[in-house]
Amino acid sequence: MPASNAPLLPTLIAAFAPEPPTRLGLAVSGGSDSLALLHLCADWARAGGPALSVATVDHGLRAEAAAEAAAVGRVCAGLGLPHAVLRWSPGWDRRGNLAAAAREARYRLLADWAAGQGIADLALGHTADDQAETVLMRLLRGSGADGLAAMAARTARGALTLHRPLLAVPRARLRDELTQRGVGWIDDPSNADPRADRIRVRQAMAALGLDRAGLLETALRMRAVAEVAEDAARALAQASAHLLPAGAVRLDPAALGRARLETAERLFAAALQWTAAAPYRPRHAALRRALAQALAARPATLHGCLILPRKGALWVVREPKAALQAAPVPPGALWDGRFTLAPGQPGTHVAALGPAGLSRFPDWRKTHDLPRAALLSSPALWFGDSLVAAPLLEPNQVVYAHRALNLPGQSLF
Repeated sequence: MPASNAPLLPTLIAAFAPEPPTRLGLAVSGGSDSLALLHLCADWARAGGPALSVATVDHGLRAEAAAEAAAVGRVCAGLGLPHAVLRWSPGWDRRGNLAAAAREARYRLLADWAAGQGIADLALGHTADDQAETVLMRLLRGSGADGLAAMAARTARGALTLHRPLLAVPRARLRDELTQRGVGWIDDPSNADPRADRIRVRQAMAALGLDRAGLLETALRMRAVAEVAEDAARALAQASAHLLPAGAVRLDPAALGRARLETAERLFAAALQWTAAAPYRPRHAALRRALAQALAARPATLHGCLILPRKGALWVVREPKAALQAAPVPPGALWDGRFTLAPGQPGTHVAALGPAGLSRFPDWRKTHDLPRAALLSSPALWFGDSLVAAPLLEPNQVVYAHRALNLPGQSLF
């Protein structure tokens, strides 16, 4: 960790080695952490670093949020940097966990903005304090090596690489930096709300005098353990997993059964994530139950997927119900987070093939070995209620389907 009075700019630049990006997006909320990131990156840009673009997410959950986003815009204008405000609309539907929904919306909005700007790298202002709190929160939840490894300094989220260049820097050091520059910051009142898990953990750490350095060391050691386990799962995937054009995965249950449970669970989770184009793994208890069911040759449902024992294999396919609920999109746009279809005539849209579409192919079993569910959840081109094309059933058509992978390369890992 950098010494308390060490210059921060070299630390930030080193986090992007060995090949710094030529363009860099910054997620800036107006809090001390992201404002310090903004000013340090502006110093770097003036010294020949990457061209910068800044975005602020307004979740619409507090009346002050719009004014705070505008304040960030003024700071950016003073630094000569472009700034965009990204608004969460329609916002939370009051189902599930608000914090989790807001976090996922934030990353989705930032990823969409970055893609529209042609930006492949995005920097976030997470600090050593965030890292220590995350480790402790996950320890209390009974997380394994992946959870205790906490946040990585660099992660891929689809085509976007997320960077956390200040992950080893304490928040107090960043606030000292801003104070020295005469820069103020915004204290979000939710950061003092004891109803939030992270705030309770933060307050407990302070009250008990818990050692942040020890928690960070735990994160580093668990990351090394997780990397070993990931290598084992990758090797198992190469030997026993097959990715199919329908956006499904075929697994060898015998190979899964012979593998260590941790390795089998990792491969199983990766298959579910790939099939559903989901950025996060399912919860561990649900994952373990579904894997046990599948290995006992019983169908299971998890993470928007069906797991079907069939002809000596385990098929992981998109759940038709989830695909049928995915919003229709115009040709060329990403549908269900998984496919793009192109080209298409004006007035057409992409939606699930579904029972109505599959009924147009009464002999599909004679020409396709895929489970019915995989075809029901496959993309099709529609004009109103009329089926125009089903590329996975008629691959010789002019219209074609492209699987949009949420993980690099044509593999699960």
